[in-house]
Amino acid sequence: MISVIIPHLDQLDALKQCLASLSVQRRPRQPVEFIVVDNGSTMMPDDVCSAFPEVIVLSELTPGPGPARNLGASRASGDILAFIDADCLADGGWLSQIEHCFSENAAIAILGGDVRIACQDPHRPTLLEAYESVFAYRMNEYIARQGFAGTGNLAVRADIFAEVGPFGGIEIAEDRDWGQRALWLGYRTKYCSNMIVYHPARRNLAELARKWERHTAHDFVRMQSKRGWRLRWIVRSVAVALSPVAEVTRIGLSNRLEGWRARGLAFFGVVLIRLYRSGLMLALAFGANPARLSERWNRM
Repeated sequence: MISVIIPHLDQLDALKQCLASLSVQRRPRQPVEFIVVDNGSTMMPDDVCSAFPEVIVLSELTPGPGPARNLGASRASGDILAFIDADCLADGGWLSQIEHCFSENAAIAILGGDVRIACQDPHRPTLLEAYESVFAYRMNEYIARQGFAGTGNLAVRADIFAEVGPFGGIEIAEDRDWGQRALWLGYRTKYCSNMIVYHPARRNLAELARKWERHTAHDFVRMQSKRGWRLRWIVRSVAVALSPVAEVTRIGLSNRLEGWRARGLAFFGVVLIRLYRSGLMLALAFGANPARLSERWNRM
């Protein structure tokens, strides 16, 4: 059995679309169960989930997607755990690809798939759609360079998940932490390009800013354990501010954008975001509280 685990927080419309995309999958040979774990929403998603008879609804009040996924995993019946986020849409072959990859090679322990931006109009993307089409969810690079896949499109054998242990809490980047713990135990994540989910771009710059507040705070906490961390952190912040220049080639050659308008928007977006990140990094170097940034996932 495959157990699909979906953390949820105040995303009723998105969750409905996610479950709809899962309900029309090309079904694998083995049975599938769907587990939605609410993480403290103002309204439980019972009405949405009741339209999909195979869905189990649970509640986890400890803030963060990691604890929500952990509860889902603890209640799952499947020997494969597949994780997707409530605001994602599964490609029609998502489940069958997961089954195929695991059944084709018994040595595969963990799969990470491709995450693409779901543009309202692919021929005229917004600034954020253009930016995130190039710079968000680069799963192949995350797996190759850092040994982890994002938990919005991750599948793992249940016994391997039990051995690696649960996801961390909201104070850390739980997907990177879990993937790297798995790597230390000898389990490499395999990238599957045909295991596809679609994620909407952020609706506005404020949403994207909150994402980078959390990730920057996590990186800052990790850096503080190293010798000479403050100077190294400041140097890195300057490098982030200057880095858009190096992204011109990536934007120009990207096969996820069409036309120069979209490429121009992507470049403008990366300049805005990198300058914001650099400012966050400098603020943390000179006394800003990282905990206040990282906790915002569950409270905004």
